[in-house]
Amino acid sequence: MGNTNSSAVQKCLESAVGAKNFASSSTAAYQLAHVKPYNLDIPVNPAAVTYPSTSEQVAAVVKCAVDNNLKVQPRCGGHSYANYGIGGSDNAIVVDLKNFQQFSMDNTTWQATIGGGTLLGDVTKRLHENGKRAMAHGTCPQVGIGGHATIGGLGPSSRMWGSALDHVEEVEVVLANSSVVRASESQNADVFWALKGAGASFGIITEFKVRTQAEPEQSTLYTYTINAGNAAAKANAFKQWQKLISDPDLSRKFATQFIMTELGLIITGTYFGPKSEFDSLDISSRLPQKSESVIVLDDWLGVVGHWAEDTALELVGGIQSNFYAKSAAYTKDDLLSDETVDKLFKYVDEVDKGTPVWFLIWDLEGGKINDYAPDATAYGHRDALFYHQAYAVNLFGRVDDKIRNFLTGLNKIVTDGVGKELGAYAGYVDRALGEQGPSMYWNDNLPKLQRIKKEVDPKEVFSNPQSVKAAA
Repeated sequence: MGNTNSSAVQKCLESAVGAKNFASSSTAAYQLAHVKPYNLDIPVNPAAVTYPSTSEQVAAVVKCAVDNNLKVQPRCGGHSYANYGIGGSDNAIVVDLKNFQQFSMDNTTWQATIGGGTLLGDVTKRLHENGKRAMAHGTCPQVGIGGHATIGGLGPSSRMWGSALDHVEEVEVVLANSSVVRASESQNADVFWALKGAGASFGIITEFKVRTQAEPEQSTLYTYTINAGNAAAKANAFKQWQKLISDPDLSRKFATQFIMTELGLIITGTYFGPKSEFDSLDISSRLPQKSESVIVLDDWLGVVGHWAEDTALELVGGIQSNFYAKSAAYTKDDLLSDETVDKLFKYVDEVDKGTPVWFLIWDLEGGKINDYAPDATAYGHRDALFYHQAYAVNLFGRVDDKIRNFLTGLNKIVTDGVGKELGAYAGYVDRALGEQGPSMYWNDNLPKLQRIKKEVDPKEVFSNPQSVKAAA
């Protein structure tokens, strides 16, 4: 267990969760079976991985860490791009929440209670089975609600319903002083505010209470494969897509992504309504020449399952790999000029990327997410109209400078084009941002987060290289 007093830590954790419910570096197959880093490019060696079953056990683990001067990080799905969910830095104690699977639905208020270790695929299924309900969340079924609904949680239905964290009405959370408290707008309101955007820095949520929506009765899923051979044709396709998404009157039922890979371009998404309504938007005529696939589903599980088969997700999904990712948040004032778009697509066409496995996704947000005030929750990008996420995998080992430079160069063309640094999404952790990371993730909400951190976690028990630091 690193440089700590390992026998004291071991004894404490045994007493906290039982000998069978934690693993350390002396455990067989520790890295493979317990640490399980998502991004193989960033190795990390936690002091221990624990598997508590109750909030009291989580609190006891936190106390063990504090008493032995160790950091703590919760893990609910393990999809952190920089492995911050498994400590982020060596010698932390990981609290794996996989045993927190409780679920119930109040059929009067349609408020659901969801265990902090539930994966999004199971959230969808359980909501469906308990009254055909739904909530906004991302498209990857292996992501855990704990990290997702405390960092943002953006997905196709977010334009209609808000982000995942906008559904959260109350939580049970274990704080750094190992107390177990409820937090909502009426109790522990500052903690609740901080958890809705920067959760991993403030506590371990063992239970969520969320508002839910009725499932849409019908959804229209479309995929347009764009026939664009050269950089100029691809740039033209993007210009048309950007013009479409920047229409302030665009229906909130309309979700869309512009995806570029080695194989070409697709524009894909969902309209949450019948095909007749979708057709009346006349989206097709506003986009370039393409081959079209439009399907209508009246089965919500089928709709969400379809998202998980997305081209880009199939490349990554729940598979561990060596990868690097960067993101950027665009407001309605950050639309790319034609000149910048031309430059960007020429760059992507000509640059040596260092790998054939890469993708670029521009993802429309806005709508309901923008209705909340910038400081309504800790989430830092209320004004974002759309994001891009650039992602590159090395199938044969560590990510090299060529791959990094490809993504860094791409972001630089964008920021040079809009004339300023754009924010980054905290769900796509980018270690290369270094100390700048927090201000790019949380923007103007960072000072308040730092003040709350000083009050509830002054010793920075919940810590990773880019977590919120306590105010000086």
